[in-house]
Amino acid sequence: MAVRLYRDGIAAALRRDSRFQIVGSAASLESAQLDVLAASPDVVLVDLDLAEGVNVVRALHAEWPTTRIVALAVREADEDIISWAEAGVCGLVSRDATLAELLDAVAGAMTDEVPCRPAVAAALLRRVASLRRDGAPADGRALTPRELEIVSLISNGLSNKEIARSLQIELATVKNHVHNILEKLGVARRTEAVAAARLRGELERI
Repeated sequence: MAVRLYRDGIAAALRRDSRFQIVGSAASLESAQLDVLAASPDVVLVDLDLAEGVNVVRALHAEWPTTRIVALAVREADEDIISWAEAGVCGLVSRDATLAELLDAVAGAMTDEVPCRPAVAAALLRRVASLRRDGAPADGRALTPRELEIVSLISNGLSNKEIARSLQIELATVKNHVHNILEKLGVARRTEAVAAARLRGELERI
């Protein structure tokens, strides 16, 4: 979070809540010193007014694939909500949210729940509906067993490098599989692939 008064105020509120333990705060991705922590944090809050924008979310996912990210200062516009959801955040806190709503969002992220306002829920539901209409590829090609395995690992938050290590295959092979998965499902992002595979019932075949 770029504004120190804002950042310190949120950190103080989190410290007063016995559910949370603060491990650090930073004004930018560059000053965050991601590599100094002994373990990845459970949840990271990201101010979407930061100049780095979506690159912050991507960098955090690359460093800590299992860490949950809660986005702050989200505009309640479909394009913003969908953009940040597709970037990989698991909690969305609107610009005019109360402190109680922010704390609930952090607590929800820790238990894989997503408390959100009706406008946010509606935008996400509209996106799911559009994937249902448009997500299936025209030729109806099913994913191979290996591709299904990779989609499942993506849904668990693994990066391409971690998938390669887990399956004991080359990174280039993983990237090729991911490319084929995206093409078959008719989507452009890994997060969309997981949603599309679920909607098609592909993951039930694992």
